[in-house]
Amino acid sequence: MKLGGNMKNIMKQMGKMKEQMERLQNEAGEKTVEASSGGGMVTVTAKAKGEISSIVIEPEIISETDIEMLQDLVTAAVNEALYKGQELMKDEVSRFTAGMGLPPGLI
Repeated sequence: MKLGGNMKNIMKQMGKMKEQMERLQNEAGEKTVEASSGGGMVTVTAKAKGEISSIVIEPEIISETDIEMLQDLVTAAVNEALYKGQELMKDEVSRFTAGMGLPPGLI
């Protein structure tokens, strides 16, 4: 009988953890990261969940750069912003699960 009660408590705790994890992911996903390329000529702001918020291109780069180079700079800045967002999400989840004693990679 005691074992059943423990299992019930474990399941209840797992449900709470799941809710907390979902809330954490939603909150962390709204945090923003910024990345730039070309010495700050192209700047991308993205949400940690992988959504691009803005792309700023300094006007002087347009007149002195060919379109192919500009595309490369935008691509580099977007990729860096998305990478930073993924790392932010990993850090937030790691902080949340640090004291739980879970095996690495479980969540």
